[in-house]
Amino acid sequence: MSDKLTNDQINEALAKLPGWTFAEDKLSREYRFANFTEAMGFINEMAFACEKANHHPELFNVYSRVEIELTTHDAGNKVTQKDVDLAAEIEKIANKRV
Repeated sequence: MSDKLTNDQINEALAKLPGWTFAEDKLSREYRFANFTEAMGFINEMAFACEKANHHPELFNVYSRVEIELTTHDAGNKVTQKDVDLAAEIEKIANKRV
């Protein structure tokens, strides 16, 4: 089981994850793309990183907008290092698409 992070640890991690926020025990981020195809391409590429990490976000997609929420279920739906690490990987993928 993963250990939940403290608020200080989460805030420290967020300083390195621009655009990500913490609320309701989740790390969250919204991305906007030029169109639906680009948004879906991002989601598909992200899926491989999520599967490799065996950590799967909550996703919401409408046209060019993708919302992501990360929390660790086996830690009682709290934020853990797994969430921070996956957020960093997602950022790398998103930055390649800008």
